[in-house]
Amino acid sequence: MIAADPRHVPVLGREAVEMLSPHAGGVYVDATFGAGGYSRAILDVAGTRLIGIDRDRTAIAGGFDLVERSAGRLTLVEERFSNLADVCAAEGFAAVDGVVMDVGVSSMQLDEAGRGFSFRLDGPLDMRMGQNGPTAADVIAKAAEAELADIIYIFGEERHSRGVARAIVAARKNAPITTTRALDDIVAGVVRGKPGEIHPATRTFQALRIFVNEELDELQAALAAAERVLKPGGRLAVVSFHSLEDRIVKTFLNERGRISGGSRHLPELAQTAPSFHLLTRRPVTPGEAELAANPRARSAKLRAAERTEAAAHRADDVPSWPKLADVMRGG
Repeated sequence: MIAADPRHVPVLGREAVEMLSPHAGGVYVDATFGAGGYSRAILDVAGTRLIGIDRDRTAIAGGFDLVERSAGRLTLVEERFSNLADVCAAEGFAAVDGVVMDVGVSSMQLDEAGRGFSFRLDGPLDMRMGQNGPTAADVIAKAAEAELADIIYIFGEERHSRGVARAIVAARKNAPITTTRALDDIVAGVVRGKPGEIHPATRTFQALRIFVNEELDELQAALAAAERVLKPGGRLAVVSFHSLEDRIVKTFLNERGRISGGSRHLPELAQTAPSFHLLTRRPVTPGEAELAANPRARSAKLRAAERTEAAAHRADDVPSWPKLADVMRGG
């Protein structure tokens, strides 16, 4: 058995791995490696092979010891999880037996001030999961007020988004907004916190993090990639942490878990066979013991499905929400 890493026990980890049902000779993908919690559990099953993917170079470096202890059964790749099918192909696997995803920011990233993910810790306003691309500070400096309002409303579901955007634009005229503390103070002047409610800056920070990392676009692409790479009988397990992510996962699996196309009005249209059989009609949520040990688990939801023999469905259209590239080029 490969010992668990005390840095990070994944939320709903036992339930997610049970959904995968790993077996000897199986090939699996931990699409969001992080601290390797899912990977360790999968590798505990003798004879399994695993590809771990993470866009965070720090996470990949932190997994080198596990690579050594896995005796050649684990390969780590620094890459976006949207490219998981290409990663599998590059490693010589046209199809795999299971894919697990833990969507969103990790506890390690939140707890490192220098990454700029959290309003609790003063640090540079970065928020990038990888090493490349614009930071949250770059977005705040470049985006027009209307764009900021849309970003904060759509990705953060913040009802005071217009006021927050207005305050950010007013503040940046006096000085660049480059730290988490500075942004927190600006948001606190608009969104008033109440006892028992989430911190006033929570939704704004969430929105910027999702936008900077293009997380929802990445998730949609990763789900489609998993559909393409899973062999019949292969399983997909996804843990998400807020309603935007869970809605995407739920919609994806529900649409692919039923026959689509054709109708009594246009019966000649070809029907698309289900590409997944749902294993979770309702999401699995953490139990009381896990919530007591880890309050961050309170919003987690696990959904899982098993691949059928049907062909992968046509890729879904990407919603017309704000795009990072458009904002950074000014239009």
